Amino acid sequence: MKDFDLQKLIRKNIWELTPYSSARSEFKGDAHIFLDANENSMASAWNQYSRYPDPLQEKLKEKIGALKGVSPANIFLGNGSDEAIDLLIRATCAPGVDNIVALAPTYGMYRVSAEINDIEVREVSLNEEFQPIIGDVLAAINEQTKLLFICSPNNPSGNAIQAELIEILVTNFNGITIIDEAYIDFAEHASWVSKLSDYPNVVILQTFSKAWGMAALRMGMAFASEALISIMNKIKAPYNLNAPVQEMVIEALVHTDRVNEAINIIKDQRAIVSSALQQLPFVEKVFPSDANFILVRVNDASALYQYLLENKIIVRNRSTVPLCDNCLRITIGTPQENQILLDTLNKYPQ
Repeated sequence: MKDFDLQKLIRKNIWELTPYSSARSEFKGDAHIFLDANENSMASAWNQYSRYPDPLQEKLKEKIGALKGVSPANIFLGNGSDEAIDLLIRATCAPGVDNIVALAPTYGMYRVSAEINDIEVREVSLNEEFQPIIGDVLAAINEQTKLLFICSPNNPSGNAIQAELIEILVTNFNGITIIDEAYIDFAEHASWVSKLSDYPNVVILQTFSKAWGMAALRMGMAFASEALISIMNKIKAPYNLNAPVQEMVIEALVHTDRVNEAINIIKDQRAIVSSALQQLPFVEKVFPSDANFILVRVNDASALYQYLLENKIIVRNRSTVPLCDNCLRITIGTPQENQILLDTLNKYPQ
């Protein structure tokens, strides 16, 4: 990280790009008559959404910044975390030239976004405890490696990556390290957002889809240096978050007590479900989880998955991904849903 130079990592055409300038992005301050954006002004009396939304979501960023303890200038908001992933790859990686490194098994959209952009994906296997092998990761990095993705808590394994291992990777990689914290609210360790000012080469991803229970709104967050956030804003779509989403998230931020209550229930239920699963004869291992799901190794994942499906219960069969042979990923549901799951599993024919 001592030689970190953001300009060298950003593609030349992106660094020099003159972004699209929307009508709303050129205007600052208060006004009563808007004749700048070719909207249907006749509809404004009855349709509250006839006007374009704030392209940079300034009011929402102020609320999120206050909650997270960061400046709004260090926040990017997008259509799910997936938008931020795609933008970071497009901003840094030249198609057919550069590569990214990801730690397998992990969230599948890193690979999908890279392959859409014709970017090589170098997957480095985690160890049996789903922790990175530092030497293997560093050996996979070369001069064309622009991004390193670390999912913590990890999906699908559910565990947090050890903070000291992340720090070693961050300080020994001169590219951009992306720490995906989609499940951070269910973990016991602190978010890397608190360390943001110390690491200009780090991007932290979070979301409103998990702990906040707003998956249908598709609202993701990226926290990074002001310089990198400005690059992401430069290449995003002009109005990437619609007005209803911005309004509903602002409203949700008033009710953090409800979110915290839900998180506590899910964590309690995670412990209950994990303990019950360990008692089942066909369960070989219940992996420790810092997320709102549990990875479970069973004697025949395909058969158990089909049995649950026949009983109208859908889980995720992860048997095809590295280190997850015969593993099912089970989301923690409501207490009632969890009890139905356990009752159904107790009737599984052996």
